[in-house]
Amino acid sequence: MKFGTTELIVILVVVLIIFGPTQIPKLTKMFGKSVKSFKDGMEETEEDVEDSSKKVKKSSKSSKKAEKQADDEPDEEE
Repeated sequence: MKFGTTELIVILVVVLIIFGPTQIPKLTKMFGKSVKSFKDGMEETEEDVEDSSKKVKKSSKSSKKAEKQADDEPDEEE
């Protein structure tokens, strides 16, 4: 879905009529803060996912290593 120049102008005029020229700077500032906060949250989530992925891989390797060592040891029967 693409917006053309005409559609954007209509949207801006409607916003200007609804909020007035004094509220537009406040709205843009709030919008900018919201976008920044969203991006920061996404970066934090990506870092958490990467950390969890590394932990799972490390745990998987250590469990495979322990399993291999258990298979290599001879069974003692009495």
